[in-house]
Amino acid sequence: MDINSASTVVLQTLTQAASQDTTILKPAEEQLKRWETQPGFYSALLNIFNNHALDINVRWLAVLYFKNGIDRYWRRIAPHALSEEEKSSLRAGLIANFNEPVNQIATQIGVLIAKVARLDCPRHWPELIPTLLESVKAQDDLHQHRALLTFYHVTKTLSSKKLVADKKLFQDLATGIHSFACSLWNHHTDTFLQQICTGDTGAIHSLERTLLSLKVLRKLTVHGFMEPHKNLEVMEFLNAVFERLKQFLECRRQVNQENTCSEKLEKTIILFTKVLLDFLDYHPFSFISLIQRSLEFAVSYVFTGAGEGVVFERFIVQCMNLIKMIVKNDAYKPAKNTEESKPETMEAHKIKIYFFSYSTLTEICRRLVSHYFLLTPEELSMWEEDPEGFAVEEAAGDSYKYSLRPCTEVLFLDIFHEYSQTLTPVLLEMVQNLHGPTNVDNTVGLVVKDAVYNAIGLAAYELFDSVDFDQWFNSQLLAELQVTHIRYKLIRRRVIWLIGQWISVKFKSELRPMLYEAILNLMQDQDRVVRIETATTLKLAVDDFEFRTEQFVPFLENIFSLLFHLLQEVTECDTKMHVLHVISCVIERVGMQIRPYVGSLVQYLPLLWKQSEDHNMLRCAILTTLVHLVQGLGADSKNLYPFLLPVIQLSTDVSQSPHVYLLEDGLELWLVTLENSPSITTELLGIFQNMSALLELGSENVRTCFQIINAYIFLSSSEFLQNFAAALCQSFCELMQDITTEGQVQVLKVVENVLKVNPILGPQIFQPLLPSVLKGILDGEKYPVVMSTYLGIAGRVLLQNTGFFSSLLNQIALELNQEMEQLLGNIIEMWVDRMDNITQPERRKLSALALLSLLPSENSCMVMSHFEEQKVSEDEEPPTEQDRRKKLLALKDPVHSVSLQQFAYEKLKAQQELLGEQGFQSLMESVDTEVIRQLQGFLQKL
Repeated sequence: MDINSASTVVLQTLTQAASQDTTILKPAEEQLKRWETQPGFYSALLNIFNNHALDINVRWLAVLYFKNGIDRYWRRIAPHALSEEEKSSLRAGLIANFNEPVNQIATQIGVLIAKVARLDCPRHWPELIPTLLESVKAQDDLHQHRALLTFYHVTKTLSSKKLVADKKLFQDLATGIHSFACSLWNHHTDTFLQQICTGDTGAIHSLERTLLSLKVLRKLTVHGFMEPHKNLEVMEFLNAVFERLKQFLECRRQVNQENTCSEKLEKTIILFTKVLLDFLDYHPFSFISLIQRSLEFAVSYVFTGAGEGVVFERFIVQCMNLIKMIVKNDAYKPAKNTEESKPETMEAHKIKIYFFSYSTLTEICRRLVSHYFLLTPEELSMWEEDPEGFAVEEAAGDSYKYSLRPCTEVLFLDIFHEYSQTLTPVLLEMVQNLHGPTNVDNTVGLVVKDAVYNAIGLAAYELFDSVDFDQWFNSQLLAELQVTHIRYKLIRRRVIWLIGQWISVKFKSELRPMLYEAILNLMQDQDRVVRIETATTLKLAVDDFEFRTEQFVPFLENIFSLLFHLLQEVTECDTKMHVLHVISCVIERVGMQIRPYVGSLVQYLPLLWKQSEDHNMLRCAILTTLVHLVQGLGADSKNLYPFLLPVIQLSTDVSQSPHVYLLEDGLELWLVTLENSPSITTELLGIFQNMSALLELGSENVRTCFQIINAYIFLSSSEFLQNFAAALCQSFCELMQDITTEGQVQVLKVVENVLKVNPILGPQIFQPLLPSVLKGILDGEKYPVVMSTYLGIAGRVLLQNTGFFSSLLNQIALELNQEMEQLLGNIIEMWVDRMDNITQPERRKLSALALLSLLPSENSCMVMSHFEEQKVSEDEEPPTEQDRRKKLLALKDPVHSVSLQQFAYEKLKAQQELLGEQGFQSLMESVDTEVIRQLQGFLQKL
């Protein structure tokens, strides 16, 4: 591509590609795609995005196409790779001028240069770093900023490389430029602080340079040194961070929130804390000298009056994370035998002990609970205006790293766990001060009690030996749940939450009925948040190890009805999901006893499914509910098929986009539907059309797919195989070529099951697979599980379809150019040799029966004389329809219907008659004496 004429043509095409008209846009995109591998294309793009007179959208597109081309064609080994000459020219052009006027394009160019640097710096681009270092000193503001922006992106990218050689290169770079980066940062920081004090309008630009230079220093400091504590300049910088932080926080106090610097000022303050957090994370031992100062700084601003009017939420979160990381850091925790601990660990431990004195810990604990745990006016307002949003947000919580309330609770837990002996009396005293119901007019008292109860719930496991929760439940908590005043909803909601936290920790089984009675009352509470929280505690109660169905059944009908009404009442997708999960849990735990009460739910779910068309996660919750519903209904679930089967069809169809979210739950529903189906239907068979694509997908759900195939075989092998045998065999043949050992076993088990239920048709269906089974036996398959399955399949064919086994032997003998008798002898020899691979008693007996069947005659250890309905204890799952099908099949299976002793005796007797006494005696003399001894002992039991 001639660069002189190319730029004009490419510019014209990029202009068309920026069009909103698809008839113009699509052909232009296709043309650009064809040019991606043409020499000179990227030089043309460089000319276009460096021409500031052109349309911004066109220049933006040019940068994006260039950036994408780096990923595809810059490496020397890539197909259609750029020539070294063009790359050299492009590298020079990229750093010729740092004068891009548009911020967004400048950022993309910086990222683009960093991508090239990742591949070429320093070996093929040694001039990049010196050019950047020189350019950041430029007097021109724009030139200086763009160079610094690029410097940051290059540093960030080079610091992320993981290979040892690349890390060494970055460490060499960091050693060489850290001092310069520090001086640059100090210069821009001092300039900003001077300008902000004098009201200079240029302060915002200096702050931007301060932020960028600090970003560079963060990457150099954290990733550029193996033992940073040994580098004086690095440690001086880290200590300077604390002073600068104080300066910037004080600056924020003085800057009006409407000031243009305000937002960027907060970003810079947060970046300071990120420097400390990253350094602690990557270099805990190097951080030891900073522990005392970090704790003093963070605790001062977050837990004393020093932070008033200065701190803001994100900064508080960062400070709390800093305290938490120091408290929890394993590098600072001595071994049980302190003599085995590193000296650095002991030093850090002593600093922590000195800092976390009784008074400091007490103050932190009290302030966490009485200040940070308090529901804010904004939260209380949200409770009133958006109860569902409040309930779900409280239950889920954002990531503790970025949201204040979850972060506060995590810090409380970590400190309480580490210093429980000191803090337990403090917390218990706070509870004692709140004994008895609180006056409903005392809003502050209600909010404080909510906070203290929150702390008791969070620390439940730590307080196990210190709180008699059963007594507290009886004497106070139960009474508080019965206070119905509207303002007392804070406490009702918190108490039922608190009980949920203690259920699995310390809650007597005999108190459960009282709890269920309380839950029943609260599920009728006038406040929706209370009802949603109650549903959550109900889930924890029924999902607990101590749950007893008989205690819950008297409340089941009413509670389930109220849950259903709550499900209908709530409107938010997340809340409906939450309530559905509770319903699912209840159905799962009570099993068949749910049957009389699910009519309304069954009628409602199709409507909810239709309404949730755009909410795939809600549909996942519906699928989970249906799984438990089918299990509870058993054979009666057939009445749900008009709704159930289309749901399974959609969820497991990989050509439908929702399958990405629904597949796993959809497959589970498909499986339990088959297992509980009393008989096959045309519609149930029709869903199997989805299976071929699912097997091709080969995802982590393939095991469930095989379970589904087996379920069809047990449900109705003849109809199923008549419709899908050919497709199934083809899928299996393709799978066996590229599948794990475990996958092979799953395939072979399906084949084995088909042979079991249909011994005549089965071998014909899987004829293409069977030769590889016998060859696998001959070759002495090395994986015991695979060999065991091979022998199981061979045993089935030999015992139940001798004619087919003979034809199969003949086929392989011809292929291998061997005599049939010799081939059979080799198989038997390997079979006997690998009998120990067979661990399942059924398969061992099957092999014995199969090998004995080679002798002339007929045959019984695992004998079933009749089918008995299994008696199920209360704690056991009732048998599914599939369990019954398997029992009936076992009655017809030779493994269970034929006596091995009798069969062996008759076969040996027939052999004796065939050879005569002398010939038989001669044959028996060739058998190992130990085998003879065991055989005699076995037959004497007749």
